[in-house]
Amino acid sequence: VARNRKIGTQGYCMGGPITMRAAAAFPERIGAGASFHGGGLATDKPDSPHLQVPKMKAQYLFAIAENDDMQEPAAKTKLKEAFAAAKLPAEIEVYAGAKHGWCPPDSTVYNEAQAEKAWARMLALFGKALA
Repeated sequence: VARNRKIGTQGYCMGGPITMRAAAAFPERIGAGASFHGGGLATDKPDSPHLQVPKMKAQYLFAIAENDDMQEPAAKTKLKEAFAAAKLPAEIEVYAGAKHGWCPPDSTVYNEAQAEKAWARMLALFGKALA
């Protein structure tokens, strides 16, 4: 890994919050992050990952499963507000018809069309933010 360039990170499910914590811990190294059907991204707890956004310098993609959004509809709003306040770009989208775990091809709820869309969005983000 080139030490003079920023890197991107991605996480699935509980890996989503880990990418955010890493981006906050290493803002000079992490320039982009992606969370696919992430869980626990914006909670009411004092250690919620969304509260780490002010420490970040990374641009983000949050690809949210439709059924996750139904369970935690306020999470996307908290994320949008946190990134807007930090003046950091973040694409936060609910993927229609996608169920939690839809991205890995070996998942029982794999949604190829939505998984390919999310992957393409991540590659576009990394191409822009890490150039």
